Amino acid sequence: MERILPRREFLEKIAAGWALMSLPGCATGRQTVASKDRPPNFVIIFTDDQGYADVGTFGAKGFTTPNLDRMAREGIRFTDFHVAQPVCGASRAALLTGCYPNRIGILGAPSPKTEFGISDSEMTIGDVLKQGDYATAIYGKWHLGHHPPFLPVRHGFDEYFGIPYSNDMWPRHPQVGNQFPPLPLVRNDRTIEYQPDQTQLVTWYAEHAVRFIEKNRDRPFFLYVAHNMPHVPLHVSDKYKGKSEQGMYGDVIMEIDWSVGQILSTIRRCGLDDNTLVIFTTDNGPWLSYGDHAGCAYPLREGKGTTWEGGHRVPCIMRWPGKIPAGEVCTETAMTIDILPTFARLAQVNLPPNPIDGLDIWPLMSGEPGAKCPHEAFCFYWANGLEAVRSGKWILHFPHDYRTLNGRPGGTGGVPVKYDQARTELALFDLEKDISQTQDVSVQHPDVVERIKVLAEKFREDLGDGDRPGKGQRPHAIYKVAK
Repeated sequence: MERILPRREFLEKIAAGWALMSLPGCATGRQTVASKDRPPNFVIIFTDDQGYADVGTFGAKGFTTPNLDRMAREGIRFTDFHVAQPVCGASRAALLTGCYPNRIGILGAPSPKTEFGISDSEMTIGDVLKQGDYATAIYGKWHLGHHPPFLPVRHGFDEYFGIPYSNDMWPRHPQVGNQFPPLPLVRNDRTIEYQPDQTQLVTWYAEHAVRFIEKNRDRPFFLYVAHNMPHVPLHVSDKYKGKSEQGMYGDVIMEIDWSVGQILSTIRRCGLDDNTLVIFTTDNGPWLSYGDHAGCAYPLREGKGTTWEGGHRVPCIMRWPGKIPAGEVCTETAMTIDILPTFARLAQVNLPPNPIDGLDIWPLMSGEPGAKCPHEAFCFYWANGLEAVRSGKWILHFPHDYRTLNGRPGGTGGVPVKYDQARTELALFDLEKDISQTQDVSVQHPDVVERIKVLAEKFREDLGDGDRPGKGQRPHAIYKVAK
């Protein structure tokens, strides 16, 4: 049996390898972008269940997002940006590791009853940037495992404050009832409170973010603000309660926008504007069954929990004055898995020794003329089943069942309605002409179907499909609870 190295030993070994690679004459494949004197700071603001159309500049109605709209005017807006899987935990694992969730065994939405989590052999963005002596922090939702060995402070982050999984995994869940333990609020690796006041979460995360920026203004830092909202149950502080025309959901988005403004203004005040890359995006599409407590993915099809565009295409804004052109729109396809390798390039540090799936998208971010998506294809799994493959403007859906409301309205007041079950057979869509995926053109383009089938088979060989194992899969870790 292959020996699994303890994390400390593992990182010491790969550090030794990096040192050798850095000797004169050894090629690392890195390109210099940032100043040698001061690597750039990185900020990721990651919301939960926010729909594609739930930002002003993406078409929001019933509420305003002035800070995000300003961020878009001062930076670049990606209109074809995706998460790797349309569900909380898997999506976050992909963002932080640059890997498809199926490669590293983090699927679905781990709960308080889950015993698995991220393996010590995987490197997060925090781990990668530690090579460059970055200060690192996460405030908010983790969801890569809640047991002590899986927490952020064991995986590249100096500080953690937040909830280790979804905020609905508590005794007041509207669907499963009192099946979860009290919701923990964790600081670093200790629970400091149970059943925290969720109306204060957005404010607390913003306050922590501001203090972190101020404290680390003189060194490079990576700040990851992973909001629990607007995942249900919705909570909003008094300062934004009743402020929108769309009820509590709109209030929550407006408060999140306020928190974005707090972060951006702190960056400006500390004189860090020209050396800080800020990215705003979300983990998947809206949870449509919650109706007036859910967002909007218009004009995309379906939402969270499906591999239709509404499940995995998300709003994305990136800002870095002087490095990212202001007011630009990028229509090329990109994914959250691409953020880690792009940060590694900008920080001039090495990629993880294990293979990852993301690719450097700095040419797209910087508005390089003629820059194109570096991926031949993207895959979209639900759990361990391959459901769709995207290549260029085409997406091919393979036969699968999916949940839908079939045009029915969702629930009201935080109580969801039940989904219907539907099925699609093999179907091809031209997303340039049909972003809503209404017209199957597989009969008209059999050559495209066959080409993408070949690409799909490569993904299956590498990442598996259903009961078929993939050659490139790596195991997650298991926490052995003492009996």
